Amino acid sequence: MAELKWITFPDPKLVVNGLPWFAETTPEVWRLPGRMKSVVRPEVWELATNPCGGRIRFASDTTTLAIRLKYDSINKDANNMCPIGHSGVAAYVDGHFWAVAWPTAPGEMENVFDKDVARRKREYTLYLPIYHDVRVLAVGFDEKAKISKPAPFAIKKPVAFYGSSITQGGCASQSGMPYQAIMGRMLNIDFVNLGFSGEGCGEPEMAEAFSDIDASCFVVDFAQNCRTVEEMRTNYPAFLAAIRRKHRTAPIICVTPIFATGEACMRERSARHREFRVVVREAVAARKKAGDTKITLVEGTELITPDEGDSFVDGVHPNDLGFQRMAERLAPYVARALGLSGKCAKPSRKAQLREIVGEF
Repeated sequence: MAELKWITFPDPKLVVNGLPWFAETTPEVWRLPGRMKSVVRPEVWELATNPCGGRIRFASDTTTLAIRLKYDSINKDANNMCPIGHSGVAAYVDGHFWAVAWPTAPGEMENVFDKDVARRKREYTLYLPIYHDVRVLAVGFDEKAKISKPAPFAIKKPVAFYGSSITQGGCASQSGMPYQAIMGRMLNIDFVNLGFSGEGCGEPEMAEAFSDIDASCFVVDFAQNCRTVEEMRTNYPAFLAAIRRKHRTAPIICVTPIFATGEACMRERSARHREFRVVVREAVAARKKAGDTKITLVEGTELITPDEGDSFVDGVHPNDLGFQRMAERLAPYVARALGLSGKCAKPSRKAQLREIVGEF
């Protein structure tokens, strides 16, 4: 693609969000710093190299946008998630989904998201893969394109999320559809995704890492990954305490497990989820009793209700509809905690539609 000018990644023109240790890991788009590889369990580290929640942002008047990526392997084990959602990079323009790039074979690849569009300044966000390692090599623009900083977020510091595969983004159809990404667009906020599929157990080393993030608000939702209720009773209060030691006044939002359709037919799962919810409620109540006024309880069954089984791919992991519901219902709690307006505005798409279909 000789007609393009390629900006090698990383570059100051390409703003990276959602990866709090990127200054240490660059050019790798990991979610934990390399020094933690010997500290966390191998299963956690393997997931930490998946850059879910990582975004590349910029503004440009380019008429063509392309990306150059490298995948060392192709993971074909995600039988409950499509390859686009599992491994792809989704491009959003002015807050709306535009196109996606995903690998079909290991190695380097180039993908043109769009070309020959009208020249005007737009806001671009490239959402990195939910469940696959990737190396971002470069972003391509037309030769005359101007590139500038993206518009600022409503607040400077990100909202940090810690939790399970649901937090990580399983099973969104593409990388801009996990609930944090949807809510980020709704509220114009930055976010960090430390969801670890099957491995978000709230162990002490992860509590310390999570609380190291300079965040505006902390959302904790890891109950489903604890092996036993006893493990949950040990880890959950300690996890909250670790946040509070470093962030005396930052809001903490604690989410109980969302409803899963399997609860209706599996007594063991239903009983365990009920007990996990009790642990979260008791931990929040204890902190409030001790004088913590910045902690909030959110019932997961409010985010996806028991009569909304169409929210799931496999009875446990939300689909795009489920994530949309979670985002819309959690957003007011986050907005209130951050002192933002309760209105969750969505960007207008009229100008974009006019480009595509003409005046209407």
